[in-house]
Amino acid sequence: MIVLEWLLTIVAPCDAAEPWQLGSQDAATPMMQGIIDLHHDILFFLILILVFVSRMLVRVLWHFYYEFHPFPQRIVHGTTIEILRTIFPSIIPMFIAIPSFALLYSMDEVVVDPAITIKAIGHQWYRSAPPHEGDLSATKCTGGSRSIWLTGNLPFPSSRDYKNYSMPETGSWGG
Repeated sequence: MIVLEWLLTIVAPCDAAEPWQLGSQDAATPMMQGIIDLHHDILFFLILILVFVSRMLVRVLWHFYYEFHPFPQRIVHGTTIEILRTIFPSIIPMFIAIPSFALLYSMDEVVVDPAITIKAIGHQWYRSAPPHEGDLSATKCTGGSRSIWLTGNLPFPSSRDYKNYSMPETGSWGG
């Protein structure tokens, strides 16, 4: 059955979200691959902490049941466990911080020769773009296995396409 499914699977040339997909899509850039790897590293530590805390909770509930120990001790001394409970949680963020800082500083690297640069100007109620100085017709911008074809100017809606629905229009105050 698995072989039949493998033979009938159609491989799409581009990556897209699948129905009921739980994870990320395939990375198109090294930055996204770094983000996915950082997510997997943090998820490892999260599961490690979840298992440890669950084990400790079950152990405490099992060993300190009131029928086994009807008179609990008033003072419990545990210098070693107190030191471990203080130091161990401070080591985990260091293991998470090292790859996250490496990813953060790699995002600051300047692109030497970008394929295309788009200047978008944001206004309060609309956005606009100045006319491009170069020729955008049939410019191919490649990024790995994906291609984007740009033809003509990029369409941006004008200011009249947006309405301010928080303010009533003139003459429509009701009454």
